[in-house]
Amino acid sequence: MEIGKLYLVPTPIGNLKDITLRALEVLENVDIIAAEDTRQSLKLLNYFNIKKPLFSYHKHNEQSKSEEIINKLKEGLNIALITDAGTPGISDPGSVIVSRCIDEDISFEVLPGATAITTALVYSGLDTTKFIFRGFLPRENKDRNLIIEEIKNYRETLIVYEAPHRLISTLEYLMEVLGNRRISVCRELTKLHEEIFRGDIGSSISYFNENKPRGEFVLVIEGKTDEEILAEKEALWKDLSIKEHLLKKIDSGISKKEAIKIVAKERNISKKEVYKYSTKI
Repeated sequence: MEIGKLYLVPTPIGNLKDITLRALEVLENVDIIAAEDTRQSLKLLNYFNIKKPLFSYHKHNEQSKSEEIINKLKEGLNIALITDAGTPGISDPGSVIVSRCIDEDISFEVLPGATAITTALVYSGLDTTKFIFRGFLPRENKDRNLIIEEIKNYRETLIVYEAPHRLISTLEYLMEVLGNRRISVCRELTKLHEEIFRGDIGSSISYFNENKPRGEFVLVIEGKTDEEILAEKEALWKDLSIKEHLLKKIDSGISKKEAIKIVAKERNISKKEVYKYSTKI
């Protein structure tokens, strides 16, 4: 018997017209559709007059339902996986079944489509050449701190999701741990009440204290700037004399010759000037 195929099909993140022709073709031709929320997915399918059997596949049953999907694929059925919005596997169920298909050598296809990440990133006006996406930050501070400690020094633009009832507390937390960086707060992307707030974290807190957060949010936060990094490095030696600066570098395990080069570069002075102090060490 020929094994079926799994299709991971992105769905619109708000505006139903953002679905692709290819996604519609797949949904019309598969045997079954696995949906994160069958009630939500029915709205989409009914809008496009697609009638297919549905079964639920969400984060609470992902392990057991993945086994069921694998068995159905082995029976020769073609299955589409959709989530409430966006691409399956990106902060939504999907990664487990992908791993299972790889382990079982079962063919699957990932369709391109709408995603809040890139939409928000381009809207932000911040650096799009390099970015880091971390989904929803954990609720507990100790868990959030582990992630923020890992990424706070990155130069890459940071992208996270947030729920309306947690937005202000998350912005206040980011202000505390990252400082007053530039930010774009994107609300209800592609929907009727889409809104993009651009400013810094401090002004975004003020704005959303005055305008109650509603809907789904994507936060796009500026990465650490070269100026910040330079200022932090400077803080490590600005109260040291040139001789003390040299000693600190040498004590870290580098040679005197290399220490002279580094100190000269950090202080923006000539190596000849630094060398005069090295003769006394």
